[in-house]
Amino acid sequence: MFSADYIYELVEKRRKELGLSQAEVCLRAFGKADNTAIQSLRKGSSPGIDRVFALAEALNLEFYLGEHRDLGPVEQVTLDHTAYARVALHEAELAAGPGALNGNEEIIEYLVFRRDWLRKIGVSPANARLARVRGESMQPTLAPGDMVLIDTAQSTVPIRPRQAAKPLRADLYAVHEDSGARIKRVEHSTSGELWLHSDNTALRLPPERRTGIDAEQLGIIGKVVWWGHTVER
Repeated sequence: MFSADYIYELVEKRRKELGLSQAEVCLRAFGKADNTAIQSLRKGSSPGIDRVFALAEALNLEFYLGEHRDLGPVEQVTLDHTAYARVALHEAELAAGPGALNGNEEIIEYLVFRRDWLRKIGVSPANARLARVRGESMQPTLAPGDMVLIDTAQSTVPIRPRQAAKPLRADLYAVHEDSGARIKRVEHSTSGELWLHSDNTALRLPPERRTGIDAEQLGIIGKVVWWGHTVER
């Protein structure tokens, strides 16, 4: 049986990939938003096999118990750096919680993108950042756990006449304030106001208006230029 430390590290890695809190994982696994089970792992308490299975199901991890399986050899691939660029996936989660994605966060892993594709969408690899989405305010466009590619070179929102009746035409930006980092549709009106919009109409979130010093202090991390959905079973 794997040690509690190993299971805890595996659970935490997958939890962060999906943009879930410990309480949300336990709600999925045990029907109760209480992170006691995960904290017990952190403290070295060995869980029963039923609890390990429930956590694996909640995190879309494979849990296998049976005869040895021959998975075949692992193929080593040499990356052609002239054709491909590595982009860092940062620890920061956007839409709720702290993290300004300023480059100082822990790098979880790297993903590889074709350089010609990045050029096509106008993104330099040096300015590309990846992060996970947390929260439901941008559904159905972005779901919890989705990965977004941010171009930090596009940190200025173009000034355009405000389209109050059509906020979904505004571009997506990663922004940060004292309350943390988020992804919103951002409009920069001709009057100098910044308007932040959410996509989830079911939540009935009103547009957020920033004027004067509040508008100046709103940090634009960069423009969201691509995202990938996480498919849950």
